[in-house]
Amino acid sequence: MSTEPPQFPSPPPDDNDPFKKQPPPSSPQGGGSPYDAPPPGDGSPYGSPPPGGGGPGGTPPPPPPSYGGGPYGSGDPYGSPGGPGGYGADPLAGMPPLADSGKRVLARLVDMILVGIVVGLLSWAFGTNEYDIDPDKVEYGKSFGQSLLAAVLYIAYDSFMISRTGQTLGKKWLGMRVANLNDGATPTLQTALVRSAVLWLPFAFCCACIWTAISGGWSFFDKPYKQGLHDKAAKTVVVSTT
Repeated sequence: MSTEPPQFPSPPPDDNDPFKKQPPPSSPQGGGSPYDAPPPGDGSPYGSPPPGGGGPGGTPPPPPPSYGGGPYGSGDPYGSPGGPGGYGADPLAGMPPLADSGKRVLARLVDMILVGIVVGLLSWAFGTNEYDIDPDKVEYGKSFGQSLLAAVLYIAYDSFMISRTGQTLGKKWLGMRVANLNDGATPTLQTALVRSAVLWLPFAFCCACIWTAISGGWSFFDKPYKQGLHDKAAKTVVVSTT
């Protein structure tokens, strides 16, 4: 028999995330779970199976249908308890409650005001601002420059803050955070970039507040995760921290 100690793989880097969901504790041996292995001997309440399998004509019964688990797998799209998606694996289990959509709107307005002030100051400093509505003199270069500056600053702010703690300043002040739907952890920079780009690129270049209202307002009607369109693209949710 080998005397070498067993080797265990090192934990992944994001295990230090204090918000990440932890696996549920395993049930103690003999805890009466209906899925425990039956005791040896003829202890089954249904008796021994017939020889040759339990299917008609002695053929083995067909295997149960396979469903993809997780929030976006096949089968039950939501993985709800009691549904086929993961057989009771709820992606929200072990996570704080979902944040109120109204508070999310307020947090977004706070962030837009904060970043908008910086955009306005930099636009004025670099001469990229254009307030004239004269149809005979439209300076497209200035308008595009301001839109590009706004997109870069909004995406950089949102991505940096979300990838660090899951919170922008608005979300922090109003008691909520962004989390991965599958494990509750703080989104990576790549995930935060996808989420921010879906939200802010249309806002800066074509649709302005209309797109923000559509993407963010989607959470008022989305079931069961209250996701905005940018959350769906990044597979994230917004949860309460209070």
